[in-house]
Amino acid sequence: MSTAAAPSASEPSVTGRLPALDALRAIGAAAVVGHHVGFHTGVSMNTSWGGWLARLDVGVAIFFVLSGFLLFRPWALNAATGRPRPPAGRYLWRRALRILPAYWLAVVVCLIVLPQNRPASAGDWIRHLTFTQIYQAGQLRHGLSQTWSLATEVAFYLILPLVAVLAVGRTWRPVRTVLIASGGVLVTAGWLTMMAFGWLDAALHTMWLPSYGGWFSAGMALAAAHVALRTGTAPPAFRVLDDLASAPVACWVAAVGLLAIATTPVAGPRDLAEPTAAEFAVKLALYLGIAALILIPVAFGGPSRVKETFGNSSARWLGAVSYGLFLWHPMVLELIYLVDDRPLFTGGFVSTFALTMVFALIYAAVSYHGVERPMQLLGSRWGRRPAGAGRAPGAPALDAAAASPGAPPSAVGTGTPAPTVGTSR
Repeated sequence: MSTAAAPSASEPSVTGRLPALDALRAIGAAAVVGHHVGFHTGVSMNTSWGGWLARLDVGVAIFFVLSGFLLFRPWALNAATGRPRPPAGRYLWRRALRILPAYWLAVVVCLIVLPQNRPASAGDWIRHLTFTQIYQAGQLRHGLSQTWSLATEVAFYLILPLVAVLAVGRTWRPVRTVLIASGGVLVTAGWLTMMAFGWLDAALHTMWLPSYGGWFSAGMALAAAHVALRTGTAPPAFRVLDDLASAPVACWVAAVGLLAIATTPVAGPRDLAEPTAAEFAVKLALYLGIAALILIPVAFGGPSRVKETFGNSSARWLGAVSYGLFLWHPMVLELIYLVDDRPLFTGGFVSTFALTMVFALIYAAVSYHGVERPMQLLGSRWGRRPAGAGRAPGAPALDAAAASPGAPPSAVGTGTPAPTVGTSR
């Protein structure tokens, strides 16, 4: 289909927020915390059930798929409803205000406070402040090891405007857009092939964007399908996503089944040993399936109890502070071991997880309300246009934030989303 369509009045979600998705960030962040605590306590490697904790880095896949979905959706939405493309400058500005202030604060605190990082070299400062710490081996510092995934995601942010223009084209053709958006899978497949031939280093290049092109592109493809379904421009085959969304329990049971497979050696070692290219490929594929099965019931379909639960104020607040939880929990975990004088790979999992969550959430709340939210409010004042400005004749008015990639979904009244970011990555 090539014509832009105006959403009907019965489809408010076409142009509005998808607040239930905020809660997925909180789920991903909690999984990341569990993954790191499992490693620090040694449970992931030394118990029969530790494989489940080791594979909680699936939170990275949830973040990356969700990023592809939320950030590409405005381009697809504007094309489908006859509006101009979202301004790339405004998108990048808002992404910068969302990501950089809290991240830079975490970098400064970790490099200064944690004794393992002292004295930090000029190279340490430059690499971590510019998201280039993943482009040389062994450059991730204590309390900041998780930032590899944020550096990867920033690379995606930078190329998204170009990729989005290529995927959407001049006219709205949802099947074409889904196919082009899915091209990241081919990028990842080529990257894995080079890894298999030994042309790439598994210790280094598994952190770079091409390794995860499939995850981001899956989110983009789902976003295009979502817009097509909500604007009445989707082919019948796309309706399977709404059908799947009507069976959330089945989707999530299937996701648990895939995670169970991932806990076996087929997805690679549990510890810091590098996987083979084949093991890494299996892990990427399993995690993509898990992330998609978690996302679909929350994003697709009509109003449901699932969306109501995931969209309540508590879940949305947890989603809003999940970026801070991601940023601060490794430092909190390091401090717990320093203060308690614990050797690495010791300590109880439950008590350590509880302490890490409590104190990391306190840091996250301060970060959100004191740094992140004020900067987002500043960003929302830039580039505003009068109502209706730039709208194509006959096109519906959109929620201004929903039409701006990277704009924060509402949380707790005025809230915002945490950027999607990853785990022990």
